[in-house]
Amino acid sequence: MNVLQGIITEIKSHEGLSLVKVKANDFVFSSIVLDTPETAGYLKLDNVVKIIFKETEVIISTALNPNISIQNQLLCRVESIKKGVILSQVTLMAGKQTIESIITTNACEQLALHENDNVMALIKTNEVSLSAHD
Repeated sequence: MNVLQGIITEIKSHEGLSLVKVKANDFVFSSIVLDTPETAGYLKLDNVVKIIFKETEVIISTALNPNISIQNQLLCRVESIKKGVILSQVTLMAGKQTIESIITTNACEQLALHENDNVMALIKTNEVSLSAHD
């Protein structure tokens, strides 16, 4: 599980849903949550929160400027690759943040990933969860 820390910079709510922007170092994450500032105490501007997303939800692109609808696009450097028979674990560095991705080994080979390659880590907005910081 990827768990980062960030600060809420924007909240847009409507009909029980909130689109929340959270700044974590040099990156701004977007998350859709089934809460509003009225129903969840942690949803306040400038609050520190945890940004949570699964390793299997991190898509890797070798195209550094993909024209797609995924809002969370992080420029990363491949730190390490652990290839398995079926799955590979790819450790990425997004600035000072470590991001873990699990992709199929076939995809890893198709992308011809190597350590120190520059890639984009892509995470869909609905796959990013937020929780109160301890």
